Amino acid sequence: MTTDITSAASGDKIRCDACPVMCYIKPGAAGACDRYANHNGELVRVDPHIVLERTVSHGGRLVPFQASGDWDGSIVREPSLFVTAIGAGTTYPDYKPAPFIVSSELDGVDMVTVVTEGIFSYCGVKVKIDTDRYLGPETAAVRVQGEAVGHVTTSEYGSQMLSLGGVHHLTGGSKKEGRVTCDALMDLSNCKPVEVTIDGGATVVIQAGRPPVVNGMAEERMRVGCGSATIGMFAKQWLGKVDEVVVVDDHITGVLSEHQAGKLLDIADTGIKMKGRRSTPGRYFQVAEPGTGWGGTQISDPLSVLGPFDPKTARPGLTMLMVSTTGEHAAYYRLDEALRPVETEMPAALRLSVERIQENCEPALCTVMFMAGAGGSLRAGVTDNPVRLTRSVKDALTRVTSGGAPVYVWPGGGITFMVDVTQMPSGAFGYVPTPALVAPIEFTLRLSDYAALGGHMDYVRPLSSLKDSTEIRQVPWPRPALGWRT
Repeated sequence: MTTDITSAASGDKIRCDACPVMCYIKPGAAGACDRYANHNGELVRVDPHIVLERTVSHGGRLVPFQASGDWDGSIVREPSLFVTAIGAGTTYPDYKPAPFIVSSELDGVDMVTVVTEGIFSYCGVKVKIDTDRYLGPETAAVRVQGEAVGHVTTSEYGSQMLSLGGVHHLTGGSKKEGRVTCDALMDLSNCKPVEVTIDGGATVVIQAGRPPVVNGMAEERMRVGCGSATIGMFAKQWLGKVDEVVVVDDHITGVLSEHQAGKLLDIADTGIKMKGRRSTPGRYFQVAEPGTGWGGTQISDPLSVLGPFDPKTARPGLTMLMVSTTGEHAAYYRLDEALRPVETEMPAALRLSVERIQENCEPALCTVMFMAGAGGSLRAGVTDNPVRLTRSVKDALTRVTSGGAPVYVWPGGGITFMVDVTQMPSGAFGYVPTPALVAPIEFTLRLSDYAALGGHMDYVRPLSSLKDSTEIRQVPWPRPALGWRT
Protein backbone atom coordinates (compact mmCIF):
# COMPACT_ATOMS: atom_id res chain seq x y z
CA MET A 1 0.00 0.00 0.00
CA THR A 2 1.50 3.32 -1.01
CA THR A 3 1.70 5.85 1.80
CA ASP A 4 1.33 9.61 1.68
CA ILE A 5 4.60 10.06 3.51
CA THR A 6 7.02 12.41 1.82
CA SER A 7 10.08 10.73 0.37
CA ALA A 8 13.14 12.11 -1.35
CA ALA A 9 15.41 10.17 -3.67
CA SER A 10 19.16 9.95 -3.03
CA GLY A 11 20.57 8.05 -5.94
CA ASP A 12 18.64 4.80 -5.92
CA LYS A 13 17.62 5.28 -2.29
CA ILE A 14 14.42 6.79 -0.88
CA ARG A 15 14.27 8.88 2.24
CA CYS A 16 11.41 8.12 4.61
CA ASP A 17 10.20 10.79 7.03
CA ALA A 18 7.76 8.64 8.99
CA CYS A 19 9.87 9.26 12.09
CA PRO A 20 12.83 11.44 13.10
CA VAL A 21 15.36 8.78 12.04
CA MET A 22 14.76 9.79 8.37
CA CYS A 23 16.09 6.56 6.87
CA TYR A 24 17.51 6.37 3.36
CA ILE A 25 16.17 3.04 2.11
CA LYS A 26 17.76 0.98 -0.66
CA PRO A 27 15.60 -0.69 -3.31
CA GLY A 28 14.14 -3.92 -1.97
CA ALA A 29 15.06 -3.03 1.61
CA ALA A 30 13.09 -1.84 4.63
CA GLY A 31 13.87 1.02 6.97
CA ALA A 32 15.23 0.62 10.49
CA CYS A 33 11.73 0.13 11.86
CA ASP A 34 10.86 -2.65 9.37
CA ARG A 35 7.58 -0.83 8.68
CA TYR A 36 8.40 1.01 5.44
CA ALA A 37 10.27 -0.25 2.40
CA ASN A 38 11.57 0.82 -1.00
CA HIS A 39 9.58 -1.12 -3.60
CA ASN A 40 10.77 -0.27 -7.11
CA GLY A 41 11.49 3.31 -6.11
CA GLU A 42 8.20 3.74 -4.27
CA LEU A 43 7.86 4.07 -0.49
CA VAL A 44 5.37 1.46 0.72
CA ARG A 45 4.03 0.28 4.08
CA VAL A 46 5.22 -3.28 4.72
CA ASP A 47 2.34 -4.53 6.86
CA PRO A 48 -1.26 -4.66 5.67
CA HIS A 49 -3.84 -2.16 6.85
CA ILE A 50 -6.30 -3.89 9.19
CA VAL A 51 -10.07 -3.50 8.94
CA LEU A 52 -12.16 -5.17 11.63
CA GLU A 53 -15.28 -7.10 10.74
CA ARG A 54 -17.98 -7.68 13.35
CA THR A 55 -19.01 -11.17 12.28
CA VAL A 56 -18.66 -14.79 13.34
CA SER A 57 -15.11 -15.51 14.44
CA HIS A 58 -12.82 -17.21 11.95
CA GLY A 59 -10.59 -18.58 14.67
CA GLY A 60 -8.16 -15.69 14.38
CA ARG A 61 -7.35 -16.44 10.74
CA LEU A 62 -6.72 -13.40 8.56
CA VAL A 63 -9.49 -12.92 6.03
CA PRO A 64 -8.47 -11.24 2.76
CA PHE A 65 -10.31 -8.00 2.10
CA GLN A 66 -12.47 -8.34 -1.04
CA ALA A 67 -10.79 -5.83 -3.30
CA SER A 68 -12.49 -7.31 -6.32
CA GLY A 69 -14.94 -10.02 -7.26
CA ASP A 70 -18.07 -10.50 -5.19
CA TRP A 71 -17.89 -7.20 -3.32
CA ASP A 72 -18.83 -4.23 -5.50
CA GLY A 73 -17.77 -1.57 -3.04
CA SER A 74 -21.22 -0.85 -1.66
CA ILE A 75 -21.38 -0.63 2.09
CA VAL A 76 -23.92 -3.33 2.85
CA ARG A 77 -22.72 -3.94 6.41
CA GLU A 78 -21.61 -0.50 7.52
CA PRO A 79 -21.95 -1.10 11.28
CA SER A 80 -19.91 -4.29 10.91
CA LEU A 81 -16.75 -2.73 9.50
CA PHE A 82 -14.31 -0.54 11.37
CA VAL A 83 -11.15 0.95 9.90
CA THR A 84 -8.33 0.65 12.42
CA ALA A 85 -5.04 2.48 12.43
CA ILE A 86 -3.06 -0.78 12.37
CA GLY A 87 -0.93 -0.62 9.24
CA ALA A 88 -2.41 2.74 8.24
CA GLY A 89 0.94 4.49 8.46
CA THR A 90 2.02 7.66 10.18
CA THR A 91 2.33 11.28 9.17
CA TYR A 92 5.11 12.34 11.51
CA PRO A 93 5.44 15.21 12.09
CA ASP A 94 1.71 15.75 11.90
CA TYR A 95 1.55 18.90 9.85
CA LYS A 96 -0.16 16.66 7.26
CA PRO A 97 -3.65 15.13 7.55
CA ALA A 98 -3.90 11.66 9.04
CA PRO A 99 -3.32 8.75 6.63
CA PHE A 100 -7.00 7.77 6.57
CA ILE A 101 -10.02 9.96 7.28
CA VAL A 102 -12.91 7.66 6.43
CA SER A 103 -16.61 8.49 6.29
CA SER A 104 -19.52 6.12 6.65
CA GLU A 105 -23.16 6.16 7.67
CA LEU A 106 -24.34 4.57 10.90
CA ASP A 107 -28.04 4.43 11.77
CA GLY A 108 -28.68 7.33 9.42
CA VAL A 109 -25.91 9.50 10.91
CA ASP A 110 -22.88 10.56 8.89
CA MET A 111 -19.77 9.51 10.82
CA VAL A 112 -16.05 9.89 10.30
CA THR A 113 -13.14 7.90 11.69
CA VAL A 114 -9.66 9.42 11.66
CA VAL A 115 -6.85 6.88 11.97
CA THR A 116 -3.11 7.15 12.41
CA GLU A 117 -0.28 5.14 13.94
CA GLY A 118 1.00 7.40 16.67
CA ILE A 119 4.68 7.53 17.57
CA PHE A 120 4.86 7.50 21.36
CA SER A 121 7.91 8.25 23.48
CA TYR A 122 5.60 9.08 26.35
CA CYS A 123 4.24 5.59 26.79
CA GLY A 124 4.56 2.46 28.86
CA VAL A 125 2.64 -0.52 30.15
CA LYS A 126 0.95 -1.14 33.46
CA VAL A 127 1.19 -4.83 34.34
CA LYS A 128 -1.10 -6.66 36.77
CA ILE A 129 0.33 -10.02 37.87
CA ASP A 130 -2.11 -12.28 39.67
CA THR A 131 -0.05 -14.02 42.32
CA ASP A 132 0.11 -14.44 46.07
CA ARG A 133 3.87 -14.84 45.90
CA TYR A 134 6.34 -12.12 46.76
CA LEU A 135 7.84 -10.62 43.61
CA GLY A 136 9.98 -7.89 45.11
CA PRO A 137 9.95 -4.77 47.29
CA GLU A 138 7.85 -1.81 46.26
CA THR A 139 9.77 0.68 44.05
CA ALA A 140 12.39 -1.99 43.20
CA ALA A 141 13.78 -1.81 39.70
CA VAL A 142 12.41 -4.23 37.11
CA ARG A 143 15.10 -5.30 34.65
CA VAL A 144 15.29 -6.91 31.23
CA GLN A 145 18.72 -8.09 30.07
CA GLY A 146 20.15 -6.26 33.06
CA GLU A 147 18.66 -2.90 32.05
CA ALA A 148 16.14 -1.10 34.22
CA VAL A 149 12.86 -0.84 32.32
CA GLY A 150 10.48 0.08 35.15
CA HIS A 151 9.66 -0.55 38.79
CA VAL A 152 7.39 -2.41 41.20
CA THR A 153 4.40 -0.43 42.41
CA THR A 154 1.60 -1.49 44.74
CA SER A 155 0.00 -4.80 45.64
CA GLU A 156 -3.70 -4.88 44.88
CA TYR A 157 -5.52 -7.74 46.67
CA GLY A 158 -3.88 -10.79 45.22
CA SER A 159 -2.12 -9.03 42.37
CA GLN A 160 1.22 -7.28 42.06
CA MET A 161 1.46 -4.20 39.88
CA LEU A 162 4.44 -3.18 37.75
CA SER A 163 4.98 0.08 35.89
CA LEU A 164 7.22 -0.43 32.86
CA GLY A 165 8.53 1.93 30.24
CA GLY A 166 8.03 5.66 30.19
CA VAL A 167 10.01 8.39 28.52
CA HIS A 168 12.86 8.36 31.04
CA HIS A 169 13.68 4.71 30.34
CA LEU A 170 13.11 5.09 26.60
CA THR A 171 15.18 8.24 26.04
CA GLY A 172 16.60 9.37 29.37
CA GLY A 173 19.19 6.66 29.91
CA SER A 174 21.78 4.86 27.81
CA LYS A 175 21.13 3.75 24.25
CA LYS A 176 20.99 0.14 25.40
CA GLU A 177 18.45 0.95 28.12
CA GLY A 178 16.25 2.71 25.56
CA ARG A 179 16.52 -0.11 23.03
CA VAL A 180 15.83 -2.86 25.60
CA THR A 181 12.90 -0.92 27.05
CA CYS A 182 11.43 -0.37 23.60
CA ASP A 183 11.78 -4.05 22.68
CA ALA A 184 10.23 -5.17 25.97
CA LEU A 185 7.29 -2.79 25.66
CA MET A 186 6.60 -3.82 22.08
CA ASP A 187 6.75 -7.54 22.90
CA LEU A 188 4.48 -7.15 25.93
CA SER A 189 2.01 -5.03 23.95
CA ASN A 190 1.98 -7.63 21.17
CA CYS A 191 1.18 -10.34 23.76
CA LYS A 192 4.61 -11.97 23.60
CA PRO A 193 6.43 -13.33 26.67
CA VAL A 194 9.09 -11.18 28.35
CA GLU A 195 11.31 -12.34 31.21
CA VAL A 196 12.00 -9.72 33.86
CA THR A 197 14.06 -9.79 37.03
CA ILE A 198 13.18 -7.69 40.06
CA ASP A 199 15.91 -6.29 42.28
CA GLY A 200 15.75 -8.13 45.60
CA GLY A 201 12.98 -10.38 44.33
CA ALA A 202 11.88 -12.87 41.72
CA THR A 203 12.36 -13.66 38.06
CA VAL A 204 9.01 -13.48 36.28
CA VAL A 205 7.90 -14.33 32.76
CA ILE A 206 5.10 -11.95 31.79
CA GLN A 207 2.74 -12.55 28.87
CA ALA A 208 -0.60 -10.83 28.48
CA GLY A 209 -3.50 -13.20 28.97
CA ARG A 210 -1.28 -16.01 30.29
CA PRO A 211 -0.39 -17.16 33.80
CA PRO A 212 2.76 -15.59 35.24
CA VAL A 213 5.79 -17.82 35.68
CA VAL A 214 7.53 -16.98 38.96
CA ASN A 215 11.03 -18.39 39.45
CA GLY A 216 10.29 -21.06 36.88
CA MET A 217 6.93 -22.08 38.36
CA ALA A 218 3.71 -21.27 36.52
CA GLU A 219 1.03 -19.78 38.75
CA GLU A 220 -2.35 -21.46 38.60
CA ARG A 221 -4.65 -19.29 40.68
CA MET A 222 -4.83 -16.00 42.50
CA ARG A 223 -5.90 -15.98 46.13
CA VAL A 224 -9.57 -16.10 47.04
CA GLY A 225 -9.03 -13.17 49.40
CA CYS A 226 -6.92 -12.29 52.41
CA GLY A 227 -6.88 -14.64 55.39
CA SER A 228 -9.65 -12.72 57.12
CA ALA A 229 -11.86 -12.67 54.02
CA THR A 230 -11.33 -16.40 53.54
CA ILE A 231 -12.63 -17.05 57.05
CA GLY A 232 -15.61 -14.82 56.39
CA MET A 233 -16.45 -16.84 53.29
CA PHE A 234 -15.95 -20.35 54.61
CA ALA A 235 -16.45 -20.21 58.39
CA LYS A 236 -19.88 -21.82 58.24
CA GLN A 237 -18.49 -24.72 56.19
CA TRP A 238 -15.94 -25.45 58.95
CA LEU A 239 -18.49 -25.36 61.75
CA GLY A 240 -18.62 -28.71 63.54
CA LYS A 241 -15.81 -30.19 61.42
CA VAL A 242 -12.75 -28.64 63.07
CA ASP A 243 -12.00 -26.68 66.23
CA GLU A 244 -9.64 -24.08 64.80
CA VAL A 245 -8.66 -22.75 61.37
CA VAL A 246 -5.68 -20.55 60.54
CA VAL A 247 -5.59 -19.05 57.05
CA VAL A 248 -1.98 -18.06 56.37
CA ASP A 249 -1.51 -14.91 54.33
CA ASP A 250 1.33 -12.46 53.87
CA HIS A 251 -0.94 -9.48 54.47
CA ILE A 252 -3.73 -10.53 56.86
CA THR A 253 -3.63 -13.97 58.49
CA GLY A 254 -6.99 -15.06 59.84
CA VAL A 255 -7.82 -17.11 62.96
CA LEU A 256 -11.32 -18.61 63.05
CA SER A 257 -11.94 -18.77 66.80
CA GLU A 258 -11.05 -15.10 67.33
CA HIS A 259 -12.65 -13.79 64.13
CA GLN A 260 -16.06 -12.15 64.22
CA ALA A 261 -17.37 -14.87 61.90
CA GLY A 262 -16.29 -17.47 64.45
CA LYS A 263 -17.86 -15.54 67.31
CA LEU A 264 -21.19 -15.35 65.52
CA LEU A 265 -21.06 -19.14 65.08
CA ASP A 266 -20.25 -19.64 68.79
CA ILE A 267 -16.91 -21.28 68.06
CA ALA A 268 -15.08 -21.75 71.38
CA ASP A 269 -11.71 -20.25 72.21
CA THR A 270 -8.85 -22.64 71.53
CA GLY A 271 -5.94 -21.01 73.38
CA ILE A 272 -4.08 -20.47 70.11
CA LYS A 273 -1.24 -17.94 70.12
CA MET A 274 -0.14 -16.20 66.94
CA LYS A 275 3.07 -14.45 66.04
CA GLY A 276 2.88 -11.15 64.23
CA ARG A 277 1.01 -7.93 64.95
CA ARG A 278 -2.59 -8.29 66.06
CA SER A 279 -5.08 -6.05 64.28
CA THR A 280 -8.76 -6.47 64.96
CA PRO A 281 -9.85 -9.79 66.54
CA GLY A 282 -8.87 -12.75 64.40
CA ARG A 283 -6.69 -10.68 62.04
CA TYR A 284 -2.89 -10.60 62.20
CA PHE A 285 -0.36 -8.61 60.21
CA GLN A 286 3.29 -9.54 59.57
CA VAL A 287 3.16 -13.13 60.76
CA ALA A 288 6.16 -13.87 58.51
CA GLU A 289 8.35 -12.22 55.91
CA PRO A 290 6.98 -12.15 52.36
CA GLY A 291 8.14 -14.87 50.01
CA THR A 292 7.02 -17.64 47.68
CA GLY A 293 5.83 -20.12 50.30
CA TRP A 294 2.57 -20.50 52.23
CA GLY A 295 0.18 -17.61 51.53
CA GLY A 296 2.86 -15.45 49.93
CA THR A 297 5.16 -15.74 52.94
CA GLN A 298 8.63 -17.24 53.12
CA ILE A 299 7.55 -20.12 55.37
CA SER A 300 7.38 -23.78 54.42
CA ASP A 301 6.30 -24.93 57.89
CA PRO A 302 2.99 -23.23 58.84
CA LEU A 303 3.52 -24.07 62.53
CA SER A 304 6.30 -21.47 62.58
CA VAL A 305 3.68 -18.70 62.77
CA LEU A 306 2.27 -20.13 66.04
CA GLY A 307 3.34 -19.69 69.62
CA PRO A 308 2.60 -22.21 72.39
CA PHE A 309 -1.08 -22.94 73.00
CA ASP A 310 -2.47 -21.55 76.26
CA PRO A 311 -2.83 -24.54 78.64
CA LYS A 312 -5.69 -22.80 80.46
CA THR A 313 -7.85 -23.02 77.34
CA ALA A 314 -6.37 -25.59 74.97
CA ARG A 315 -6.94 -29.30 75.41
CA PRO A 316 -5.42 -32.51 74.03
CA GLY A 317 -7.22 -33.71 70.92
CA LEU A 318 -8.13 -30.20 69.75
CA THR A 319 -8.10 -30.16 65.92
CA MET A 320 -6.74 -27.44 63.65
CA LEU A 321 -6.73 -26.79 59.91
CA MET A 322 -4.03 -24.57 58.45
CA VAL A 323 -4.54 -23.48 54.87
CA SER A 324 -3.24 -20.86 52.46
CA THR A 325 -5.44 -18.32 50.68
CA THR A 326 -5.20 -20.27 47.42
CA GLY A 327 -5.72 -23.71 48.94
CA GLU A 328 -2.37 -24.67 47.43
CA HIS A 329 -1.04 -25.47 50.89
CA ALA A 330 -3.07 -27.16 53.61
CA ALA A 331 -2.39 -29.34 56.66
CA TYR A 332 -4.45 -30.84 59.49
CA TYR A 333 -3.26 -31.14 63.09
CA ARG A 334 -4.35 -32.60 66.43
CA LEU A 335 -2.93 -31.42 69.76
CA ASP A 336 -1.08 -34.11 71.73
CA GLU A 337 -0.92 -34.44 75.50
CA ALA A 338 1.71 -31.71 75.64
CA LEU A 339 -0.56 -29.42 73.56
CA ARG A 340 1.77 -29.63 70.60
CA PRO A 341 0.21 -29.79 67.10
CA VAL A 342 0.86 -33.11 65.39
CA GLU A 343 0.07 -33.39 61.69
CA THR A 344 -2.36 -36.16 60.81
CA GLU A 345 -4.50 -37.24 57.88
CA MET A 346 -7.05 -34.65 56.87
CA PRO A 347 -10.72 -35.71 57.06
CA ALA A 348 -12.60 -35.84 53.77
CA ALA A 349 -14.95 -33.03 54.82
CA LEU A 350 -12.03 -30.67 55.33
CA ARG A 351 -10.38 -31.73 52.09
CA LEU A 352 -13.62 -30.69 50.43
CA SER A 353 -13.40 -27.23 52.02
CA VAL A 354 -9.83 -26.82 50.78
CA GLU A 355 -11.00 -27.77 47.31
CA ARG A 356 -13.78 -25.19 47.66
CA ILE A 357 -11.18 -22.51 48.39
CA GLN A 358 -9.30 -23.55 45.25
CA GLU A 359 -12.53 -23.53 43.24
CA ASN A 360 -13.20 -19.95 44.29
CA CYS A 361 -9.77 -18.75 43.22
CA GLU A 362 -9.76 -17.19 39.77
CA PRO A 363 -7.12 -18.24 37.24
CA ALA A 364 -3.85 -16.36 37.62
CA LEU A 365 -3.17 -14.15 34.62
CA CYS A 366 -0.92 -11.33 33.50
CA THR A 367 -2.78 -8.23 32.37
CA VAL A 368 -0.91 -5.71 30.21
CA MET A 369 -2.39 -2.24 29.77
CA PHE A 370 -0.67 -0.04 27.18
CA MET A 371 -0.73 3.58 28.28
CA ALA A 372 0.29 6.64 26.27
CA GLY A 373 -0.17 10.36 26.02
CA ALA A 374 -1.76 11.32 22.70
CA GLY A 375 -1.93 15.01 23.44
CA GLY A 376 0.96 15.92 21.16
CA SER A 377 1.34 16.69 17.50
CA LEU A 378 -0.65 13.71 16.18
CA ARG A 379 -3.73 15.83 16.92
CA ALA A 380 -2.69 18.09 14.05
CA GLY A 381 -3.28 15.15 11.74
CA VAL A 382 -6.93 15.31 12.82
CA THR A 383 -7.60 19.06 12.98
CA ASP A 384 -5.82 22.33 12.36
CA ASN A 385 -6.79 23.42 15.90
CA PRO A 386 -5.52 20.54 18.08
CA VAL A 387 -7.02 21.68 21.38
CA ARG A 388 -10.50 21.28 19.90
CA LEU A 389 -9.87 17.56 19.48
CA THR A 390 -8.84 17.27 23.13
CA ARG A 391 -11.98 19.10 24.22
CA SER A 392 -14.12 16.97 21.93
CA VAL A 393 -12.74 13.81 23.54
CA LYS A 394 -13.37 15.15 27.04
CA ASP A 395 -16.91 16.19 26.05
CA ALA A 396 -17.56 12.63 24.79
CA LEU A 397 -18.24 13.90 21.25
CA THR A 398 -15.24 11.95 19.97
CA ARG A 399 -14.63 8.34 20.86
CA VAL A 400 -11.04 7.13 21.07
CA THR A 401 -10.12 3.55 20.23
CA SER A 402 -6.84 1.74 19.74
CA GLY A 403 -6.85 -0.92 17.07
CA GLY A 404 -10.63 -0.92 17.42
CA ALA A 405 -10.43 -1.70 21.14
CA PRO A 406 -12.13 0.57 23.67
CA VAL A 407 -9.78 2.71 25.74
CA TYR A 408 -9.98 4.51 29.04
CA VAL A 409 -9.12 8.20 28.71
CA TRP A 410 -7.78 9.67 31.92
CA PRO A 411 -9.28 12.89 33.30
CA GLY A 412 -7.20 16.03 33.27
CA GLY A 413 -5.22 17.60 30.49
CA GLY A 414 -4.24 15.95 27.24
CA ILE A 415 -5.45 12.65 25.81
CA THR A 416 -3.84 10.06 28.09
CA PHE A 417 -5.35 6.70 27.26
CA MET A 418 -5.02 3.12 28.43
CA VAL A 419 -5.98 -0.05 26.55
CA ASP A 420 -6.01 -3.79 27.28
CA VAL A 421 -3.66 -5.24 24.67
CA THR A 422 -5.51 -8.58 24.58
CA GLN A 423 -8.52 -6.73 23.15
CA MET A 424 -6.52 -5.71 20.07
CA PRO A 425 -5.69 -7.61 16.86
CA SER A 426 -2.33 -9.36 16.89
CA GLY A 427 0.73 -7.41 15.85
CA ALA A 428 -0.90 -4.05 16.53
CA PHE A 429 2.29 -2.43 17.86
CA GLY A 430 5.52 -1.44 16.13
CA TYR A 431 8.47 0.76 16.89
CA VAL A 432 10.78 3.41 15.52
CA PRO A 433 14.43 3.35 16.54
CA THR A 434 14.43 6.80 18.17
CA PRO A 435 13.39 4.70 20.29
CA ALA A 436 9.61 4.95 20.58
CA LEU A 437 6.59 2.72 20.21
CA VAL A 438 4.14 2.93 17.33
CA ALA A 439 0.56 2.30 18.40
CA PRO A 440 -2.75 2.61 16.55
CA ILE A 441 -5.22 5.28 17.54
CA GLU A 442 -8.59 6.10 16.03
CA PHE A 443 -10.95 9.02 16.59
CA THR A 444 -14.61 8.47 15.66
CA LEU A 445 -17.22 11.23 15.68
CA ARG A 446 -20.10 12.72 13.73
CA LEU A 447 -19.09 14.27 10.44
CA SER A 448 -20.75 17.54 11.48
CA ASP A 449 -18.74 17.59 14.72
CA TYR A 450 -15.58 16.86 12.77
CA ALA A 451 -16.20 19.87 10.55
CA ALA A 452 -16.90 22.04 13.60
CA LEU A 453 -13.58 21.22 15.25
CA GLY A 454 -11.64 22.23 12.15
CA GLY A 455 -11.11 18.77 10.68
CA HIS A 456 -9.37 18.16 7.37
CA MET A 457 -12.61 17.90 5.39
CA ASP A 458 -10.89 17.90 2.00
CA TYR A 459 -9.28 14.57 2.91
CA VAL A 460 -12.42 12.72 3.97
CA ARG A 461 -12.88 9.61 1.83
CA PRO A 462 -15.73 7.09 1.74
CA LEU A 463 -15.29 3.67 3.27
CA SER A 464 -15.94 2.12 -0.13
CA SER A 465 -12.70 3.67 -1.45
CA LEU A 466 -10.69 1.19 0.59
CA LYS A 467 -11.67 -1.58 -1.83
CA ASP A 468 -9.06 -0.26 -4.25
CA SER A 469 -6.25 -1.30 -1.93
CA THR A 470 -5.05 -4.89 -2.16
CA GLU A 471 -2.93 -4.48 0.97
CA ILE A 472 -5.91 -4.21 3.30
CA ARG A 473 -6.86 -7.21 5.38
CA GLN A 474 -10.15 -7.75 7.09
CA VAL A 475 -10.02 -9.64 10.40
CA PRO A 476 -12.64 -10.64 12.97
CA TRP A 477 -13.15 -8.49 16.03
CA PRO A 478 -10.93 -9.94 18.77
CA ARG A 479 -13.83 -10.09 21.23
CA PRO A 480 -17.57 -10.16 20.42
CA ALA A 481 -18.21 -7.33 22.85
CA LEU A 482 -15.81 -4.93 21.17
CA GLY A 483 -17.09 -2.12 19.07
CA TRP A 484 -17.03 1.58 18.46
CA ARG A 485 -20.71 2.27 18.82
CA THR A 486 -21.65 4.12 21.99
